[in-house]
Amino acid sequence: MRILLFGYGNPGCGDDALGPLLIEHIDQLRLINTKCLIEMQLLIEHTIDLLEFDQIVFIDADMSCAEPYQFSTIHAEKDTSYTSHALTPSALLFTYQQIYQRTAPSSFLLRIRGYQFELGEKPSNQAKMNLQAAILKIQHWHSQCT
Repeated sequence: MRILLFGYGNPGCGDDALGPLLIEHIDQLRLINTKCLIEMQLLIEHTIDLLEFDQIVFIDADMSCAEPYQFSTIHAEKDTSYTSHALTPSALLFTYQQIYQRTAPSSFLLRIRGYQFELGEKPSNQAKMNLQAAILKIQHWHSQCT
C-alpha cells in the first residue's frame, strides 16, 4: 500500500502552517511506503502527484472544525472551488478522475483546528497542542494501514 500525506497551507500565516508542520514532523520518521508532500495550496497540477498512490491524506489547518482535529473520508466532487487556483481536496480528486478516467485513490482529510491566520504570525500555542494530537492520529492511522 502506497500512501501520500499531503500537507498544505501558508507557513507565513500563523496557524495556517499546521499542515506543512505536520508533514515536516512525519517526514522525519521515514514511514515505509509513504511519501510526504508540502504545498501552499492545492492546484490542478497536483493531480499528477496523486498517481501511484493507494491512499491519500490531505492535511490542512481549519478555523471552523472541532478541537483538536477532524479526520474524515472524502470523495471526488465538483464544487465551487473548481478553478485553476486553490482547489478543495474533493475538487482535486474530481479533476484527477476527469484527467485519468479512473477512480481516485481512497482519500481522507485531516483538518487541524487553528485560531490565528495573520500574515507574519507564528502558530499559536493552542494550535501547536492540536498539531501534536494530529501527529499522533496520523501515526496511529498509518500503523493501521501498513
